[in-house]
Amino acid sequence: MPRYLTMVRIDERNAPAEGPSPALMERMGALIEEMTKAGVLLDTAGLTPTSEGTRVTWSDGEFTVTDGPFTETKEVIGGYALIQAKDKAEILEWTKRFLAVHEPYWTITSEIREIAEG
Repeated sequence: MPRYLTMVRIDERNAPAEGPSPALMERMGALIEEMTKAGVLLDTAGLTPTSEGTRVTWSDGEFTVTDGPFTETKEVIGGYALIQAKDKAEILEWTKRFLAVHEPYWTITSEIREIAEG
């Protein structure tokens, strides 16, 4: 079965300062448990803010290291999930369910990319 990486994109400037609500975390936990039992969830995690990140760039034969925050970035990857699904329709359904556990004031996007095997 194909594996997919879903990258959860958020706008850090508009995300709730207090982070996810307890109710959101409870719903997320239930969905993660369901996905694990279904055998589709291989790994998932949230990421620290860009203010704690570092970018390493290779350009013209030289490295540049830049510590966050990255002011030029509007939308950033806030988390990811590695999911094994039978087809695109199934990964879309799981992704929609993941996004729907968030309260309406969240603006998040999940980019889905199939992992190239071999």
